[in-house]
Amino acid sequence: MKNGDKTFTIDEIGALVEMNKRTVRYYIQKGLVDRPEGVGKGAFYRHTHLEQLLAIRKWKAAGLSLERIQDILAGEKEGGAGDQPLPPPLPRKQGAVEVWSHLHVGDGIELHIEPRRAGLSPEKVRALFKTVMDLAKKIREERP
Repeated sequence: MKNGDKTFTIDEIGALVEMNKRTVRYYIQKGLVDRPEGVGKGAFYRHTHLEQLLAIRKWKAAGLSLERIQDILAGEKEGGAGDQPLPPPLPRKQGAVEVWSHLHVGDGIELHIEPRRAGLSPEKVRALFKTVMDLAKKIREERP
């Protein structure tokens, strides 16, 4: 049996992608995931559904909004930028709210990051901040 021939129930596919049924159904409703084949309790999912859900999970983990994920998935269906590791962020819209991380390194030195646009997880932001602080300390300690 090929991967494309395997079918899954909503419980099985949810377990495979670590999402609950409600989330899977929501993504279907939003048009991010194709509708299952069959109806009611007889509905089933194929490997393509699994791939769509895994892609959504990947982009959500990268901090992208569902709107942006929908744009990416639509581009992949049209043969677009499916191989890009992280898509370029959309231009900021007037009135958009962003959360920035701010690191005070020392007098006159600050680092500002918008983690979602930078594609950084909270762990990576902390690692970057630690590295910057260590480097700043090292530079200050160097004798000219």
